[in-house]
Amino acid sequence: MADKKFQSLPGFRDFTPSECAIRNYLFETWRNVATRYGFSEYEAPMLESTDLYLKKSGDELPTQLFRFNDQGKRDVTLRPELTASLARIIAGNQRDFPKPMKWFEIGQCFRYEKQQRGRTREFIQFNADIIGEADPGADAELISLAIDTMLALGFTSNDFVIRASDRESWLTFCAENNITDTNAFLQIIDKIERDKPEILEQKLSEFNLTEATVREFINNPENASPAFKQIQQNLTARGLESFLQLDLTIVRGLAYYTGTVFEIFDTKKSMRAIAGGGRYDDLIKSLSNGAADLPCTGFAMGDVVIRNFIEETPQALMQMEAWLSTQTPCDVYIVLADESKRPEALKTLAELRNAGIKTDAPMAPIKINKQFQKAEQSGARFALVFGQEYPELKVKILESRTEATIHANTPVIDAINKMLKGDDGPTLA
Repeated sequence: MADKKFQSLPGFRDFTPSECAIRNYLFETWRNVATRYGFSEYEAPMLESTDLYLKKSGDELPTQLFRFNDQGKRDVTLRPELTASLARIIAGNQRDFPKPMKWFEIGQCFRYEKQQRGRTREFIQFNADIIGEADPGADAELISLAIDTMLALGFTSNDFVIRASDRESWLTFCAENNITDTNAFLQIIDKIERDKPEILEQKLSEFNLTEATVREFINNPENASPAFKQIQQNLTARGLESFLQLDLTIVRGLAYYTGTVFEIFDTKKSMRAIAGGGRYDDLIKSLSNGAADLPCTGFAMGDVVIRNFIEETPQALMQMEAWLSTQTPCDVYIVLADESKRPEALKTLAELRNAGIKTDAPMAPIKINKQFQKAEQSGARFALVFGQEYPELKVKILESRTEATIHANTPVIDAINKMLKGDDGPTLA
């Protein structure tokens, strides 16, 4: 067993090839949906000035930072999320891009928080943001992207729901009830389903409110803002209305959200939150000291929670496993039945690889049965055998345990490509 002092740190992960394959499945799905929606990919530094997050955030985020002084005595932080970095980038470069800007990013984030199922200290997020469009149509576009991402991962309308709200509705409520500390009040609403009744009543009493008053407001669909109603109409036109539910208890904890907010919930396991986002129109203005003022709406999904959800959902898991079965590192494994044919085999190895065919071969002489064993372990579909019959080659079709022949006058690349496309006949003339 490895020395404990050399094990990965708590909350951090190693990615073996099989783990990387699952990660790549998520990456490919996220990237495909985002580009289908016309989003462009960007990236930001892993390390940022701590001030960026202290200026942006509210709630508990400052206590979760991986924060330290670098060798230049700068106060820096491993990024806990991407929104602040995106706002910084946009503030400095927004004149270079037409509006609205539709950008997405896939990358690591770090938060020092208690480890539990679905939460690690290092995780990967899929982030999608629309910058420079204030109309609720942008929020609808983003929610539609979130829905289609879930569908692309193999989930159905029976597996998840979008619970959405609008901060504007609560701002109206606060104004009508003479509440001036809006952020403190909204943090109470954010935890309204988790706090014990007596704790909730105590918190609300500080604002001269009762739970009954707040619940009456929450349960009245007429309290949806005009912007939210426009989003509902937009999604209805797309045929996605069944995925969206009004839920005024969804306000999100961070102080920068200004409009519509939403979360994706698992409908089959205690209504667990899978992902979420919302409108944050003031962030770029605050980070640029007023130099840039662009409305924004964004959405994020983490790899840990969504992978757990996939593994708990049979059809989503089946889809992922089917994709993984196609991601073998090798299509063709060269077997040397006659070691003297190694030069010819290496020439063919290079030709196949140059043609884009995933090919491997033993790097040192080993027994032929070991070579076939390695061919099986590599996931190869075919074993290309160099023996005394060369330039005629035998092809072992590993799944069916059958054999084909590539005749001397047939280009090997043409024959292999034909077989990869499904023509596994007994002879290839």
